[in-house]
Amino acid sequence: MRPNPLRDIWAEGRPVLNGWCSVGSPFIAEAFANCGWDSVTIDVQHGLIGYAEMLAMLQAVNASGVGTIVRVPWNAPWEAMKALDAGASAIICPMINDAAECRAFVEACRYPPDGYRSFGPTRAALVGGADYASEANRHVVTLAMIETRAGLDNVDEITATPGLDGIYIGPSDLSLALGGAPDQDSQDPMRLAAFDRILAACKAHGLKTGVHTTSIAYSQAMIERGFDLVTVGADLGYLMRARREAAEMRAWLEKRA
Repeated sequence: MRPNPLRDIWAEGRPVLNGWCSVGSPFIAEAFANCGWDSVTIDVQHGLIGYAEMLAMLQAVNASGVGTIVRVPWNAPWEAMKALDAGASAIICPMINDAAECRAFVEACRYPPDGYRSFGPTRAALVGGADYASEANRHVVTLAMIETRAGLDNVDEITATPGLDGIYIGPSDLSLALGGAPDQDSQDPMRLAAFDRILAACKAHGLKTGVHTTSIAYSQAMIERGFDLVTVGADLGYLMRARREAAEMRAWLEKRA
């Protein structure tokens, strides 16, 4: 079966550097995949991306050989199965609150006897290889998002879920759940303490831990903290830089007038 780049990188003891796509454009996904990231996440939850766009973006990213991650909209089994059948090598599932929800997510990503994923790897077998059916359970990566108070309270039970590969932290929702603002790259002690609690639970169960960031500096700090995957850049974030640059240019012109 075609190797999963995420597993290969982790096996080498390196963190995964992830790029994030929210715009439904195969070209943007292709450009991201050629920027040097280890993986590209296609965000079907909050991104402006439907199934047809997701499929085309997976095809564009696959051509580069980097990891293909899909964040599904919700913990609905068919969402994960459709993304995997389309060729995703990893699934991020949002809003996991307890062990039962996590088990339902993980088992939707595994063929029997490890789960209840329905067999029909329409594109996955094409890109994965002739042995996809027998090897997929070992290769697909499952990442549950902890971003609620319940999820944080139940982190030890969630991370004990058989077949789970890791936790991906959604800082904005987690901050809201803890009574803070939905901001990113925070140094708030309460937020960092929550991060450390999740990191410790993952380490205790041999899982990987990922986190969403919006800057190189914060990504570096999170790797130093012990994270195994960091989302460093996103398409919309880079576009917003153009907005700031336009504002700076306009302000300069006004002073010059």
